[in-house]
Amino acid sequence: MAQLDRFLNLLVTNNGSALILAEGDVPSVIIKDSPRPVMKQPLTSAQILTLVREIAPPDKPHALDATGAVRFDYTSGDGTFDVALTQTGKILARIEPKAVSTNGVKPSAAPAKAAAAQAVAPQAPAPQVAAPRVEATNVGTPMTQARRVAATGNPAFDKMESLLRILVGNKASDLHLRAGQPPLLRSSGEIGSIPNEPALSSEEIDAMLNTVMLEQNRVEFKELNDTDFAHEIPGVARFRGNALRERRGTGAVFRAVPASVVTVEEMGISQEVQRLCHLTKGLVLVTGPTGSGKSTTLCALIDLINRTRSDHVITIEDPIEFVHESKKCLITQRHVGVHTSSFRHALRAALREDPDIVLVGELRDLETVSMAIETAETGHLVFGTVHTSTAVSTVDRVIDQFPPDRQAQIRVMLSESLKGVISQVLCKKIGGGRVAAREILLSTPSVSNLIREGKTFQLPSVLQTSRRLGMVTMNDALVELVDQKLVEPQEAYLKATDKVGILHMLKQRGKDISFADIEDAKGAGAEKEAPAKPAGRTAPAR
Repeated sequence: MAQLDRFLNLLVTNNGSALILAEGDVPSVIIKDSPRPVMKQPLTSAQILTLVREIAPPDKPHALDATGAVRFDYTSGDGTFDVALTQTGKILARIEPKAVSTNGVKPSAAPAKAAAAQAVAPQAPAPQVAAPRVEATNVGTPMTQARRVAATGNPAFDKMESLLRILVGNKASDLHLRAGQPPLLRSSGEIGSIPNEPALSSEEIDAMLNTVMLEQNRVEFKELNDTDFAHEIPGVARFRGNALRERRGTGAVFRAVPASVVTVEEMGISQEVQRLCHLTKGLVLVTGPTGSGKSTTLCALIDLINRTRSDHVITIEDPIEFVHESKKCLITQRHVGVHTSSFRHALRAALREDPDIVLVGELRDLETVSMAIETAETGHLVFGTVHTSTAVSTVDRVIDQFPPDRQAQIRVMLSESLKGVISQVLCKKIGGGRVAAREILLSTPSVSNLIREGKTFQLPSVLQTSRRLGMVTMNDALVELVDQKLVEPQEAYLKATDKVGILHMLKQRGKDISFADIEDAKGAGAEKEAPAKPAGRTAPAR
């Protein structure tokens, strides 16, 4: 089966007039004089030639390499098609159904094929790489092997997509590939191997990555030995990928991003945090360590805005994770490295693009942080992420990025623009899965005053005394999960930054804290015996 047969099936079953493959554009089917994209990623000239070469007659492949025009017929199970390829300037292929069958009716697909036409076509293959067939995968329980999808003719691509489907089927968060080791999954925070999967060589991983990376990512990986990219299996999930070199050779990590957008209701985000989405200006930060669900929380907040406001939202991400379709809002999503050169360049350009809300995927350098604060001050609502463990440390981190002679000015600007900080960690859930604990710091006159005067060390006490306003300390959030029987006390203790404080709270609730460190237990007022010394030879009596 040729790679284009799936697209031609879509063309016929939808009574389309032509399939268009244009260099630099997404492939589309013309239906009722209107182009409808069948993929989300534009094609390169090499990819178009690869697709057309596969269906060309034996005497045509060499002619495809010459400039000018080539035309031939192609017959598949869906009928006969007229294929026209032009290479004057940009490469363009136009494929149209040929005339009619013997009864004078244009060939139509069988009912079974009509159902298949509803599936979205997969992402564009790399040059000389086949695209997968969209078929259901029978996945098993966690850490089990999933059945392979239909072969595409490219073993590396088949292997890569099979592992990604196993990742999704096992409801795991990450897939790790390392030279000399079998593929590994992270599920509920724990890393484990996939049964019956052999170890991969560095060359195998290289080949697999080349089938899902864009050309600029392949170039960047060759030059810098690191690159970030995104891949999508339609109807399954999107994936955030990172390729790297290490001492054994090539490695990679893939993070599964759900295909559907999560909502604030599904995530249990409080009303106080939801109200931040209705602000017209200000800075809202979502913080936490890597893998703490920051992107998912931001996705839910942007979705709430998309459902309830009529504004222009610009997201700047590396790479794009959750895809937002415009609902009430106009959504513009830009991928750093593909649609723009950097976060700071995109943020500067955003001010000329009539935004109301701007999401900055990561505030990773001084200039980006500075521009985010200035953007918030000029009448825009800005969302961003910072890799900090608590809401209070987030304020200090932002200020400390600036040179000493600017910090007083930034404290004043931040005190006026900062509207909220949501700091979160993911905890192992009783019975499987994970749940987020969120520390919430909201802007009040007292909070703004402490930031302005450089007294951020007093912010924890404000958090503790402002629960009625919707503020929550991390310890309170963790203990609430314990009270709801969602998280074990030991897990809450391990995730807490104030370990003595959380032990004291757990002890007050009558929880067993024998798992705690001796010094922490003593600090919480719970005496704990030191571990007995191992039995051994005793010194002789004298």
